Amino acid sequence: MAKPPKSPAPFPSREKILEFIQNTPGNVGKREIVRAFHLDSEQKRELKKLLRELTLHGSLQKGRGRNYTGPGELPEVTILDIAAIDDDGELIARPVNWNDAKTRPLIIMAPERRGQPALGIGDRVLARLTKIGEHNYKAKTIRRIAAAPPTVLGIFDMIDGSARIRPTDKRARSDFIVQVGDEMHAQPGELVRAEVTSGRRLGLRQAKVIERLDKFAGTKAISLISIHEHGIPDRFSNDTVAAAEAAGPAPLDKRVDLRDLPLVTIDGADARDFDDAVWAEPDPDPENTDGWHMIVAIADVSWYVRPGQPLDREARERGNSVYFPDRVVPMLPEALSNGWCSLVPKEDRPCMAAHLWIDAQGRLKKHVFVRGLIRSAARLTYEQVQAARDGHPDDATDTLTEAVIAPLYGAFDALLTYRNQRQALELELPEKQVVIGEDGSVTAITERERLDSHKLIEEFMITANVAAAETLERLRQPCMYRIHDRPSMEKIQALSEFLDSLGIRFARGQIAKPMQFNGILNQFEDKPEAHMVSQVILRSQAQAEYNPANIGHFGLALRRYAHFTSPIRRYADLVVHRALITGLGLGAGGLGKHDEDFNELGQHLSVAERRAAAAERSAIDRFTADFLADRIGATFGARVNGVTRAGLFVTLLETGADGLVPIRTLPDDYYVHDDQLHTLTGSENGLVFKLGQTLDVTLMEAKPLTGGLILTVAGESSAAGAPARGKAHKPRHMAKGQKRGNKPKKSGRRRR
Repeated sequence: MAKPPKSPAPFPSREKILEFIQNTPGNVGKREIVRAFHLDSEQKRELKKLLRELTLHGSLQKGRGRNYTGPGELPEVTILDIAAIDDDGELIARPVNWNDAKTRPLIIMAPERRGQPALGIGDRVLARLTKIGEHNYKAKTIRRIAAAPPTVLGIFDMIDGSARIRPTDKRARSDFIVQVGDEMHAQPGELVRAEVTSGRRLGLRQAKVIERLDKFAGTKAISLISIHEHGIPDRFSNDTVAAAEAAGPAPLDKRVDLRDLPLVTIDGADARDFDDAVWAEPDPDPENTDGWHMIVAIADVSWYVRPGQPLDREARERGNSVYFPDRVVPMLPEALSNGWCSLVPKEDRPCMAAHLWIDAQGRLKKHVFVRGLIRSAARLTYEQVQAARDGHPDDATDTLTEAVIAPLYGAFDALLTYRNQRQALELELPEKQVVIGEDGSVTAITERERLDSHKLIEEFMITANVAAAETLERLRQPCMYRIHDRPSMEKIQALSEFLDSLGIRFARGQIAKPMQFNGILNQFEDKPEAHMVSQVILRSQAQAEYNPANIGHFGLALRRYAHFTSPIRRYADLVVHRALITGLGLGAGGLGKHDEDFNELGQHLSVAERRAAAAERSAIDRFTADFLADRIGATFGARVNGVTRAGLFVTLLETGADGLVPIRTLPDDYYVHDDQLHTLTGSENGLVFKLGQTLDVTLMEAKPLTGGLILTVAGESSAAGAPARGKAHKPRHMAKGQKRGNKPKKSGRRRR
């Protein structure tokens, strides 16, 4: 008896189709959907219609060929334009077909295989993507397609009736002309992104506006350039803002009531949020003589930001807050970052608190984490606390000096003892502060003072971070460690060769330890070479990152370390809070099913951190150039902080501003560059310019739009001593009368 024909499977709902596309690795097209749901020929036609509707409505994106991806995602194989080079020299790409302005994917190109031509800005490639985080990808070139039109970020302007774009990139040599019809209705003063078009071979190049970004209003909006230049997400969705504004006070419920303890926040005078409070007392335990009991209370962000919700998704995408001299691009909306998640004095706030017990030598004996409710006793500044400690209290600290501030310093003295015993790397790096006036202009550029009160908070936070990592290990919970690898052998060798030139022996084959670097720094303390040695040691260090695999923190000389103390502004800290809540059974807001794979998340957060740091540096450069723009021709004392084939990078001693002395402006000669000794040496005049050297420079150009400062060496500033040996670079500047082809004989140390 013949079997009846098999009835087709029911047609899947659009939700099931979307779920299948989003959860299936690799390419997903109509064929894969048909196979997965066993569709017949009639259902195939219905599927084709549904896929078209989903694409038109934005629920799906159509990739290369007939492949589909979910909204806001990129297909596994796509076409990319190489758009920029970041501060670490990595190529940044952007997808050719991308229309969502709210989410800007960050795509880092993997190094090219041996034999492949190197990629450059403007190249267009077919690439295979690997997702490493929320809207973050690593891309591997399949093949080069063509040179894509390069783009430029700049200020749109009208000059003598002609539309122009003034580039924000300090490497750009001239403006761009915009033809009639290519302005996209941009108005003078707007920050725009434009595509460079083929134009006249002589004169200014042409560009076509492809995106209008913001109204640029001089100094008041100078940070906007850095925000757009580095792709910093700076607008929250309506859903995210609504969720933050709907938040309210957290109930005491099962929380530990800490409101009777006089915890205080200690921050900079310009701090915009307060997410940590501290308290200490002598440990009453007779078995811990001269020991201390400390509390570090941190805003309980996890109570308000739950996994998988809009607040969480946008916080994860941003990765961290970004701080500019005149504004903050926060990780969380203001209703949380400056409201319920800020430990405002005299108001009840939920917290995650670490009880820490240390011995007289500052070693952590035990620790307990609780979910609590606090009421900060006071909002103090570093300067106030230090003045009170030095015997000069003000009205705010007068009643707190003995009861609160003195015990804090007592615990700090013990923690400092432990830091010195374990020999954490002691690189004192000056931090530049841009002071903005009420009118938005720069009134001063200073070096932030480093007080004991700064170090006190730093040591309290380090101890709490160590306790968090130890607790998660004990509970066998996933942990987002803050790791810092030891320097590579290649960097150790370069450092060793440099120190050889100063008569310091540093064995190349040994396993580096922080105490060895501290020993070198101590040898040069109060000597002219001190700054130079500090810079070279700093450059030999690896970059810290977030990773669920623990290798320890080399710089702090700690075996385990995780960021716990700032979940308002670092997503990594929020993840650590959630893991503690889950592991300790502290209620709602722990790790959820929506949390990402920790390996992927660590890569994403590390990339976001680097992006933020680069944006902050470029903004400070622009504010500094604006401050110095009216001092063209002035002479400043400066210190050389970088020696390259392009010239000398110097830091002005008065303001901390960084600028370039181009090699073409040095006294006429053929200069030999030694990248190991960090020197430029004149082959005939014997002048030596070296890292750490102080000299007088004259300001020739200051460009606030790009942040560029161009300087020349003033007077007879030069290095003392015999010419350093090194390898010659391609001549950019030659001795008078010297012809190409008659180069001075190269002196150089051969590489082993």
